[in-house]
Amino acid sequence: MKHTDFAGWMAQHQCRFEEELRGLLPPPEIAPQRLHQAMRYAVLDGGKRVRPLLAFAAGELACADESRVNIAAATVELIHAYSLVHDDMPCMDDDVLRRGKPTCHVQYDEATALLVGDALQTLAFQLLAERRLCDDPMRQLEMIKLLAAASGSRGMAGGQAIDLESVGKQLSLPELELMHIHKTGALIRAAVLLGAQCGTVTDKQLARLDHFGKCVGLAFQVVDDVLDFEADTATLGKTAGKDADNNKPTYVTLLGVSAAREMAQNLHEEAIATLVEFGDAARRLRELADFIVLRKF
Repeated sequence: MKHTDFAGWMAQHQCRFEEELRGLLPPPEIAPQRLHQAMRYAVLDGGKRVRPLLAFAAGELACADESRVNIAAATVELIHAYSLVHDDMPCMDDDVLRRGKPTCHVQYDEATALLVGDALQTLAFQLLAERRLCDDPMRQLEMIKLLAAASGSRGMAGGQAIDLESVGKQLSLPELELMHIHKTGALIRAAVLLGAQCGTVTDKQLARLDHFGKCVGLAFQVVDDVLDFEADTATLGKTAGKDADNNKPTYVTLLGVSAAREMAQNLHEEAIATLVEFGDAARRLRELADFIVLRKF
């Protein structure tokens, strides 16, 4: 059944994608059982799946085969899940709550959590290499390269390194944006581009989608900072106020709540404007931009 309303579309994809992930992760009874159980604990039954939803929406725009987008979406979500496991460890952010349940290193142990992150990352690239996601082998190689760049030192991992180096420092707005373009934005942009490349898009269209992903990725982080400042732990599913307690620079500490909200709205408007030429084909991407910026604001 195809839903026409956004809430129905999102719920349908979230439910279906959860089953997809269950099938792609190693079964818990296969050795090494504890590692496989911890991998499933870290990935399943949690989160709104924003990145996979962006991949599905971009895939619809590009008339992509849904079975191919499933794999592209899974690779991004596995990378995201691994990053959360590692970020929560004592050597990084040292957090005990994630997605409303104990973090992986608390539920299992630090060594297992470290291996969970390693295994999820490699599983993502295994899937991206062994499954056919598009008809052009060279394009699929570019997709592998794209995810690697978005995950590495010039992407998510590099953004986290900048984040750790910035504790206790006052960053300028361009410096803060640079950090989050890497830490949060790179993987969100990759989700959009990977989903689209499972279908048919021109280089010009990919450039527009990349700009959309950049705007949405930054807006996502600005909203996160506001929610971290205003919402409680039960609402967030993770420890509220953690960044402030750790003396980390955020858009709220730099700009204040009102200006941070205005920045998120401006980014939202820019993202929507980028999609104009796609017409109704970009409907779900527009709705996701609304969802990201307007969530519990």
